[in-house]
Amino acid sequence: MNDTATLSNIPEYTVSEISGAVKQTLETTFGRVQVRGEITDMKRYPSGHIYLSLKDEGGKIAAIVWKSSVGRLSLVPENGVEVIAQGRITSYGERSTYQLVIERMEYAGAGALLARIEMLRQRLATEGLFEPGRKRALPVLPETIGVVTSESGAVIRDIITTIARRFPRRILLWPVPVQGEGAAMRIAQAILGFEALVVGGIVPRPDVLIVARGGGSLEDLMAFNEEVVLRAVAACTIPVISAVGHETDTTLIDFVSDRRAPTPTAAAELAVPSRVELAANLAQEAARLAGALDRLAQERRMRLQRAERGLPDLPALLGNARQRLDDRAVRLETAVPNLLAARIAALHRAERGLPDPHALLAAARTRMRDEANRLGLALPNLVRSRGAAFAMAASQLRGGLRQALAARAAVAAPVLHRLTDAPLRAALREARAHLTGLAGRLESVSPDAVLARGYARISDLSGAPITQASSVRAGAALRVRFADGEIRVTAAGGRDGGRQGALPL
Repeated sequence: MNDTATLSNIPEYTVSEISGAVKQTLETTFGRVQVRGEITDMKRYPSGHIYLSLKDEGGKIAAIVWKSSVGRLSLVPENGVEVIAQGRITSYGERSTYQLVIERMEYAGAGALLARIEMLRQRLATEGLFEPGRKRALPVLPETIGVVTSESGAVIRDIITTIARRFPRRILLWPVPVQGEGAAMRIAQAILGFEALVVGGIVPRPDVLIVARGGGSLEDLMAFNEEVVLRAVAACTIPVISAVGHETDTTLIDFVSDRRAPTPTAAAELAVPSRVELAANLAQEAARLAGALDRLAQERRMRLQRAERGLPDLPALLGNARQRLDDRAVRLETAVPNLLAARIAALHRAERGLPDPHALLAAARTRMRDEANRLGLALPNLVRSRGAAFAMAASQLRGGLRQALAARAAVAAPVLHRLTDAPLRAALREARAHLTGLAGRLESVSPDAVLARGYARISDLSGAPITQASSVRAGAALRVRFADGEIRVTAAGGRDGGRQGALPL
């Protein structure tokens, strides 16, 4: 009985009561807490919730980040990163576990932040995002300048004031939070938003971008060390100037941007030139150009003067030329008549030295008559001598041929029986060729060969040749010898009648 009574004094609870009591005790006792630890076992579910664990050297606690709180985190959770998580301790009764519901999260200390930054820097450097060859040159005088920064604060006012003072340009502000939850994503979206603008659109596309914020702690500047911002800057084709923090502050955006400015004011000075300095430079260049032109003109003027001194006196040259022209004109007026007179005198002298043409013609006619008379006397004798020589030569040729044939026959008779028909024919051909040659030579000296070429031989009835027409009287009977025969004709007229001719008998 005593043992039963003792057992009945212990309170009895259901599982749900115990689980609820534990949950209430945890939430009441701890309330909102900050837990420092290293992220491990992180999983992102399709629902958007993030489940992870925080651990240190002596323990481990489960944690959850609801989807509604993910966007407010100041960092992207990653395994191995030491963080400080802020939230509530609660329990999960179905599994009898307790967990931390995280509402805020930040890096735990500067050492952890620097280690993470260095790891990201090395990885992006390996990909080539920091290479100098990727840097784009800034425009000399941009029309539109895009600014990514907070719409409140001194940064945007400093940029506007500096640009207005140096060289007023159009400024487009894309306001973003520069620290805290979601700042990195908003900054990346602003950079890519400017990049998406088209040239000539409703909203002008900037020629250069300035990403800026004021100074702060390492945690405050962490948005500009996030990978999403760095990749947005690398993908942007518009030249980017980073101006984050003070001159001693360094963030990873400084490595990936095209130019780094120590302050937002310096970024504005890099974006636009100073109008006063440009005007001064232009004035200086104009003065140098004017001076150079003056020196060049003076040098050319001196060279022209030296050349002028080297030139002769043009009026004197012209006067001398005119005087020579007058002298040549006077000499020309007298030279032409003198030349004509000299030529006429030479012609007269040549004329006096020439013989009398009439006397020359008379002498020529006399020589022609003498030659004709001598020819008339010599031609009958020549014909007769040629005829006698021809007859004698023909007689000698005939005798020689007979003797040659007889000698050939006498020589050939003893050896005729030793000769064949072929040698005999060859000997006959040779003898015939020799005879033909002799006949040709005889024919060439024959008077009849001349008659065959169209000439005729005229003689009187006794055969005496007639060589001159003046020796023929009218009515005289003549013999005309042609190559193929002879005819007799009567002279129709003589030299006294003024006409000559012949009529056949």
